[in-house]
Amino acid sequence: MNPWREKLQLFMRNGKGMFGLVLVLIFFASALFAPQLAPHDPFQLNIPARNSGPTIDYFVGTDQLGRDTFSRVLYGGRVALKIAAIGVSVSLLIGLVLGMIAGYGPRWLDNALLLFFDTVRSFPTIVMALAVVALTGPSLGMVMVIVIITSIPGYGRLARTSTLALRNADFITAEQSLGAGPVRVLAGHILPNVIGPLLILAAMDVPVVVTIEAGLSFLGLGVLPPTPSWGSILNEGYMVIRDTPWPVVAGGIPLVLTTLGFTFLGEALRDIFDPRLRKGY
Repeated sequence: MNPWREKLQLFMRNGKGMFGLVLVLIFFASALFAPQLAPHDPFQLNIPARNSGPTIDYFVGTDQLGRDTFSRVLYGGRVALKIAAIGVSVSLLIGLVLGMIAGYGPRWLDNALLLFFDTVRSFPTIVMALAVVALTGPSLGMVMVIVIITSIPGYGRLARTSTLALRNADFITAEQSLGAGPVRVLAGHILPNVIGPLLILAAMDVPVVVTIEAGLSFLGLGVLPPTPSWGSILNEGYMVIRDTPWPVVAGGIPLVLTTLGFTFLGEALRDIFDPRLRKGY
């Protein structure tokens, strides 16, 4: 049987994985098609209807300015998707390259890159965000920079460990004996064997990145009003929670579902592609 077909069948028999895939697809669809799905302009004010509960016109009510909460949640998903797509892909690429160089390069370079990884990881994300925002001011671009910088060490360490395990393998030694240079060895032989675990890690890191963006926006350090963000929706909702709980509910549920979706999907992919865990099926 084709190995990819076998993996697909294993995935389709994984209930949590299929449930996670459905949630992930809903997340992508709602974010990509938010302009078509949103019943109202997310910036349109309707002061007489402020802090209202669910109605036919406003599915999950309105906020303190009378804006449609459901429409703002949909557009907030676009911000989360943009942060996750750019942040995870860029940090994955940089971490992959640095990790392979650390694992394949000389010892001094390995130590220097490990020192860089450990230094970055030693700074709590919120502390780094406060320092950056104090210098540049809050913005979507700064959130991306913070996400990328804090995510690089995780990918770099995993790529380094996988490269160290492969660098003395027989097929690598044979390739080197034929005159292959470091670039050819890394790109042609080590990369295909390293990229799989990193892609699984990236899938499981998406909810982490989305949560970081929401947390920074909740603290006023991320996306600036009036741009909709799940974090800013939660922040605005908590200020009027005594009047209406719906903005908090509407802003919190997407975070929970997105986290569950990508976590279940990543765990299913990990179980399928890891031979040690595949016996559980």
